[in-house]
Amino acid sequence: MKNIKRILFALACLFSMTAACENGVSKPAVKLGIEVLAEKEAGILKGKKVGLITNLTGVDSKLRSSIDIIYGLKAVKLTTLFAPEHGIRGGVMGYTGNEIDGKTGLPVFTVETAGPSEKMLEDVEILLFDMQDIGSRSYTYITTMKKCMEAAAKYKIPFVVLDRPNPIGGLIVDGPVLDMAFQSDIGIGPLAYVHGMTVGEIAGFFNEKLNINCDLRVIKMEGWKRSMFWEDTGLVWVPTSPHIPEPDTPFFYPVTGILGELPMVSVGVGYTLPFKIVGAPWMDAEKITASLNAKKLPGVYFQPFHFTPFYRFFSGGQCHGFRIVISDKKNCKPVATGYHIIDALLKNYPENFNFNGPLGLFDKANGTDIIRKQFQNGISAEDIIGGYRPALKEFIERRKKYLLYE
Repeated sequence: MKNIKRILFALACLFSMTAACENGVSKPAVKLGIEVLAEKEAGILKGKKVGLITNLTGVDSKLRSSIDIIYGLKAVKLTTLFAPEHGIRGGVMGYTGNEIDGKTGLPVFTVETAGPSEKMLEDVEILLFDMQDIGSRSYTYITTMKKCMEAAAKYKIPFVVLDRPNPIGGLIVDGPVLDMAFQSDIGIGPLAYVHGMTVGEIAGFFNEKLNINCDLRVIKMEGWKRSMFWEDTGLVWVPTSPHIPEPDTPFFYPVTGILGELPMVSVGVGYTLPFKIVGAPWMDAEKITASLNAKKLPGVYFQPFHFTPFYRFFSGGQCHGFRIVISDKKNCKPVATGYHIIDALLKNYPENFNFNGPLGLFDKANGTDIIRKQFQNGISAEDIIGGYRPALKEFIERRKKYLLYE
């Protein structure tokens, strides 16, 4: 009887997973740019030698690789593949070298955040970009896109973006706007930290505002609305990198990602909840959680949490801190929440908190050194947030021209 129950339970789990997968794959609310291209716009590639900038997130709603889709199009010759950080078909930790794609035999050039050289483009007549972004300025895929757009402009190659959803929607805009004096691989253009734009919209913004002036075309999605979070799209999430494994992780990344540039706390990178927890051996979980919940921040609350990282900061040691619970995505301000977390840590643990991160990554992630200096001078999170609101409002107005969706 026990064995029968186990079999029935296993079958029920298999059925539910299969049904969920089928529902997610076969009935999406959004048609991706790669699907619109293949079904309606493939003529723009006819007779062309095509270069494709992509990775494992470049898939259609049935999880078929964009590489394979374009490779199979009639009268189209896919000649070259370009990979960002983390590799072309798999979630490699960090950077990879040039290689040969095992499935198609095509050369793969790892452009990372540098952009392709003239030699890499010698067999390319049109460049396609198809990668899933996560909605935060410091994620390197939009840096890769900008660098590739610049190469396309330099060598007079048309550049086509196959658009994809912003997983945290198109309405939430939060955080400081990047000061171009602080541009880097983790902040390449004058965007708010949470910009509320798709990669296609960012491409249009960059092309004009940064005077790239490449021959740009965006293949728009069908069915995507700015009010949609990832779960509203009906699409299956593909981890965009090893530390963005789940469809809700992009919402937590801007909450703790900036803090995570400082090596004094763990933000769950190296544990099973990347960007969803904060802790250190010196924290009192109950105390810091109570301090944060007393702020009554919109759309979020905190739970005491204890964990032992497997790698990175405090590897093998026990950390005490809190888990972040987002209860209302529409009203939560991710970057502002992160600054309130920093504020609470500074007030409760001034002897443990410091801004001595490597290579000034904290300032680069913020896109300015003003935030750090304000915290160091004892200015409250509320006043810091109020300080960047005017620039944020200007950015919201400035981006309107480039928005492609309602």
